[in-house]
Amino acid sequence: MATDVEGVDGSASVASDAGQVLERDALVRAVHAAKSDGRVVVTTNGCFDLLHVGHVRYLEQARRFGHLLVVGVNDDESVRRLKGSGRPVLPDVERAEILAALSCVDYVTIFHEATPCELLDVLRPDIHVKGGDYAIDEVVEREVVEKHGGRVVLGIHVPVQSTTDVIKAIRRGFAEEADDE
Repeated sequence: MATDVEGVDGSASVASDAGQVLERDALVRAVHAAKSDGRVVVTTNGCFDLLHVGHVRYLEQARRFGHLLVVGVNDDESVRRLKGSGRPVLPDVERAEILAALSCVDYVTIFHEATPCELLDVLRPDIHVKGGDYAIDEVVEREVVEKHGGRVVLGIHVPVQSTTDVIKAIRRGFAEEADDE
């Protein structure tokens, strides 16, 4: 069960039995401490609107690349820009809390920029994982990750398992139900 707790710097965070949702400054300190202890830090990012099995499989695989998995979540405004009106379905703070509840996720943060590049520039991950639906030359954050000695790894992709597909299936179900009435 998640609860509000005070972060090491006095800022609010959300803690669960699995991971924590942290503001950027607290996250940077946690990641740098882990790296100082020789732990391999893995990052990934995305909208994660309506968590589904594709997300879970992807995050579990990403976690296997290192000792610590940090997930950057697009804020609500960037999801609207990327996915269109009507999205996100869930607000960013809820999406972050759901991700933090997964045992494979250590830390989650919400980023407000158009890309995760600024976040990755301060986190300096050892490995940054993107979905298998990307080509390596399409990964805009690749340059910033490699600049700090990290590498980008392409993860798995679960075909026909996307939030957009899930939303379409829900809408079809409601449409069919309305037709039956």
